[in-house]
Amino acid sequence: MLLLTGEFELNLDDKYRLFIPARVREQISPEENGRGFYLVLGVNHILSLYPDLYYQRIALAVAPRMVAPDELLTFERVNYAMAGRVELDRQGRVLIGEKAIRRAGVKEQVTLIGVRDHLEIWDKQQWQKYLDEHFAMHEKMLLQAREETLRKERETAGWEGKEGRG
Repeated sequence: MLLLTGEFELNLDDKYRLFIPARVREQISPEENGRGFYLVLGVNHILSLYPDLYYQRIALAVAPRMVAPDELLTFERVNYAMAGRVELDRQGRVLIGEKAIRRAGVKEQVTLIGVRDHLEIWDKQQWQKYLDEHFAMHEKMLLQAREETLRKERETAGWEGKEGRG
């Protein structure tokens, strides 16, 4: 199972290389997910890194299924043109490339985050702004998830409906 987590403040070097922390690299099984990444320009112009073998497995699954053939062709042209395979060098860096950096609006200081099955590269200030705007929703969802987990635990233990009985 692929589970990428964490938040890392990093700098792009003058050749647009980004260091992928060892803690992140350790979360990826080379045998199961590959040794390199696919760099993808995703929703809201956020740069995403998908482990290469994982990306190859999901590539067809992400194509819209309920669209006209000409819309599917447009999706595939843009999606795959904006994607490219990148490899880690000996120092654990990937080359992002100037064009991808420009399209994503990323500056030298970035925040790399784990997002379950991929990594995202955010401009540091934009990531902080996103957190500020969305953290309250995150807290609400955490509370709902906790409540649902506790409800399921009560059901499993046979406690449902017994709270008020003495």
